[in-house]
Amino acid sequence: MIPDFLTIAHAAKLIQKRELSPVELVENCLQRIERIDGQINSFIHILADNARSAAHLAEREIASGHYRGLLHGIPIGLKDVYETADIPTTCHSKIMMNHIPKADAQSVIRLKQAGAIIMGKLATHEFAFGGPSFDLPWPPARNPWDITRFTGGSSSGTGASVAAGLVLGGAASDTGGSIRTPAAYCGVAGIKPTFGLISRKGILPLSFSLDHAGLMAWTAEDCAILLQSMAGFDSEDPVSIDHPIPDYRSSLTGDVKGIRVGFLRHFYTTDAAAANTPTCDAIDAAVKKLEEMGCSVHEIHLSPLTEWAACGTIIMMAEAYAIHEANLRTRFMDYGEVFRNRMALAGLITSADYIQATRRRRELIDEFERIMTNFDVILTAVVRNEAPQIEMVGKFSIFEKPLLTMPFNVTGTPAMSVCCGYTETGLPLAMQIIGKRFDDATVLRVADAYERCTPWRQRRPLM
Repeated sequence: MIPDFLTIAHAAKLIQKRELSPVELVENCLQRIERIDGQINSFIHILADNARSAAHLAEREIASGHYRGLLHGIPIGLKDVYETADIPTTCHSKIMMNHIPKADAQSVIRLKQAGAIIMGKLATHEFAFGGPSFDLPWPPARNPWDITRFTGGSSSGTGASVAAGLVLGGAASDTGGSIRTPAAYCGVAGIKPTFGLISRKGILPLSFSLDHAGLMAWTAEDCAILLQSMAGFDSEDPVSIDHPIPDYRSSLTGDVKGIRVGFLRHFYTTDAAAANTPTCDAIDAAVKKLEEMGCSVHEIHLSPLTEWAACGTIIMMAEAYAIHEANLRTRFMDYGEVFRNRMALAGLITSADYIQATRRRRELIDEFERIMTNFDVILTAVVRNEAPQIEMVGKFSIFEKPLLTMPFNVTGTPAMSVCCGYTETGLPLAMQIIGKRFDDATVLRVADAYERCTPWRQRRPLM
């Protein structure tokens, strides 16, 4: 009997020892998808036949001694902004319903080369921006912890499917928090790596200068395994950076003694809207735990969150409008209401607004880099509260309060959501760990050590 909630690391160990068949694992996931996904709507396209064929191939390769590594035979999903050859890539939009790419995204190629098995394409907010929407060809994803709750966005299907155990990991993207927010609301681990670390070739864009390719899984260790396969220079991606790729998993020693943590409390306590009591208490407890583990923690201050969020939001909106302007002029009503209304606001941003935002961005990056000379990581909140009721999320919700995640798209530095507790009603809470550019390994190291010393990874949705 295969457990419903295997991690990538555990499943890989069993597969390598030939105690678990990739075919059995894929069938188990397909059965869970059939049983559960009708409640959470995490998949747009289920690729059952493709997955079964890939699983049989993986089983034959492993039996013949050709073991590719820790992702060989592991079922994963792709946010439906990752292009897949001969398979629709829709961005969850009527506009793209008939878009069938000729080639896989570069990161998908890397995942397949590592032996990962693609189970399907996962729900997103329309063009990774407009959601949750109820007027699109597919319904919005729902939270496995409580299907009346929001998953967060825009990588909604990735967060929901990983939390529900339908896949063991998933590829996602993050422009202003689109990995970290659903990771927080759905109680999974999710990392937005350093800008340029994972190729964006074949990933449909929202904002050219803020989009990050990234991933989600149940644990930081699983995130390290996925990142190992996805990271790497791509000469065909103009923002890809040729930088050495370390062994991320080997950095997960469990030892964080001497790690310097900057505690960025004012972002979520005194800047704009404050986080609720359960969130603040959970993060305070996490800080105390990290100190017990040997970290040195000191409170720090940056420019107000409102400045960071305004800077990033103006850049994101202006670049998104540039991408969609032609279709907005000719097919406005083919977009969902949430997306088209948000883009109507984007059309009011002037070139002067955009230029001033990019200038301010450079100043904020310099400020961040100066403070990071004294710290290894920064810790702050991901979101202000547990997942809200999905019907209560308005079409302008992302503008109502400054996003706690946007500052680290502005900096382009690695940032990760890690579960740090649950509310009294059983909904996940989370903290955000941020590192220096290309020091993703330290972010993963701190996250993994914290997970090992706390019980939060032992709890799963009851579905």
